[in-house]
Amino acid sequence: MRIASVNVNGVRAALKKGMLGWLDAVDADVVCLQEVRAPEEIIPAAFDGWHHVQQVSEQKGRSGVAILARHELADVVVGLAAGGVSLTEATHTGRWVEATVPSPAGPVRVVSTYVHSGTAGTPSMDDKYAFMDLMTARMAELAEQYDRVVIMGDVNVAHTHRDIKNWKGNLKSAGFLPEERAYLDRWLDSGWVDTHRAHVGDQDGPYTWWSMRGKAFDTDSGWRIDYQFATPALASAVTAVRVDRQPSWDSRWTDHAPLVVDYAL
Repeated sequence: MRIASVNVNGVRAALKKGMLGWLDAVDADVVCLQEVRAPEEIIPAAFDGWHHVQQVSEQKGRSGVAILARHELADVVVGLAAGGVSLTEATHTGRWVEATVPSPAGPVRVVSTYVHSGTAGTPSMDDKYAFMDLMTARMAELAEQYDRVVIMGDVNVAHTHRDIKNWKGNLKSAGFLPEERAYLDRWLDSGWVDTHRAHVGDQDGPYTWWSMRGKAFDTDSGWRIDYQFATPALASAVTAVRVDRQPSWDSRWTDHAPLVVDYAL
């Protein structure tokens, strides 16, 4: 089973720039999208032949997550919840959708998430931490309910200095704050596996996001902020991991690169 995840940075723009060429070539069974930033009707119109679920943001033109799958999706959950009550704050919508997909080895629970970017020292960081608290609680529930779970998407946090080129210059920047990175520590300590890092080992990157400004892409001054966190039962089935980095700046259809993971299921 091949599972891919990518922040499309606006699906309509990505489609115009060549996203469908990548989608055809990657030959994935499941593709999770983040930062769709489009009305609900765009996904079924653009991805004919795919089963899909999505959560559109209540903030027009913001956020948005979706799951595309070759097989029918079951037991769909849209959005996170606190104490059984769904979050209705607009800033938290368009950030979480989950569903179950079939595999020869048994069902796989798939989540597409887009965590707030946040700005250090502003209320937007409070939103980010509130969302990550809810995310942490839901991850614990999922780990208890399912053997095979993969939570993927743009988490907007670089975990260690291996995950950001200019880590010394970003110690006080959102996306690399100690408080943010501690969430990832807790997830890994509780048993979740960062499949990308586990597969490539202790090296710089490979990064998944580069600013569109300056020479960040050409000099590979990037951040690794896109992940596939898997339960141990699923992580043990990983056979290959790759970042589909575009060959040149002008061939990019998003400011992220897809993260593609193969699971022997």
